[in-house]
Amino acid sequence: MPNTKATAIAHPNIAFIKYWGNRDDVLRLPSNGSISMNLDGLTTKTRVEFSPLFKEDSLILNHKKHSGPALERVRAFLDLIRSMANKNLYSEVTSENNFPISAGIASSAAAFAALALAATKAIGSNLSEAELSRLARHGSGSACRSIPDGFVEWNYGDQDENSYAESIAPAASWDLVDCIALIATGHKKVSSTAGHRFADTSPLQTARVQDASRRLGICRSAIIKKDFQLLAEIIELDSNLMHAVMMTSKPPLFYWEPQTLEVMRAVRNWRAQGIPACYTLDAGPNVHVICLSSVSEKIKNNLEQMDFVQRLIIAKPGSGAFLLDN
Repeated sequence: MPNTKATAIAHPNIAFIKYWGNRDDVLRLPSNGSISMNLDGLTTKTRVEFSPLFKEDSLILNHKKHSGPALERVRAFLDLIRSMANKNLYSEVTSENNFPISAGIASSAAAFAALALAATKAIGSNLSEAELSRLARHGSGSACRSIPDGFVEWNYGDQDENSYAESIAPAASWDLVDCIALIATGHKKVSSTAGHRFADTSPLQTARVQDASRRLGICRSAIIKKDFQLLAEIIELDSNLMHAVMMTSKPPLFYWEPQTLEVMRAVRNWRAQGIPACYTLDAGPNVHVICLSSVSEKIKNNLEQMDFVQRLIIAKPGSGAFLLDN
């Protein structure tokens, strides 16, 4: 059998309505549905090659060869793809990011979305978008949302087969900007995968999940109608709810830094002054300031004046995962 290879690119996404907690940790079936926006300009580029000449799987991430847990996680995902294709070939995976990993910018979402697309193409499987989304979910829950285009909703489903994401509006439908204020760029001490397992230990998780369908409906309507004030109120509430669950779980997870709260307060003050901006945070200290493009330069300047902001990343709504010509 000849060598087969493919290269794919995927974007991370920022969740507006959060995914936190699983009904099934092995299958990564979420406790509730979620909505996100893919982030253009932030990319994971992954090349996968299968060959009968390879004696084992290998992983090169950001120009460094990896073993241990990182390789094992990728190998388990490749095992699923090999089983689906009924082919027993080892693989060489080479992946690189142009943004910080493990810092609350959904690096694993982009990683497994790109890996799902590149690996299935390389091994000769042709999956639909829904099937790719479902597959990517097995590697990282939020990866299912990086497969479709633009603004995406993860239908949490009641079983493995119907838990996948689909686009609710294309990237070009709303000219939003995500100004990401990087307060800390190092690896977080507790990964999202580990944190999901603690969600149900919080007395607040049940209330958060029970109210999720209401928040999803409001967020979906805000995106379709392009109602920024409605979007701002619901995504800040949802972000605060998720972090309240984190802070009250066992063990408690405190991803915020003092500077995180300072940015959050500043954003609320700016909106009170009539500037269309709001905040949301994933599992990390960095703040995603969502705004209309008409005020993005002002928001950028305001954030740059905060001396504790190490770096500012600007992203508009992005496409779904796609293949590159080899």
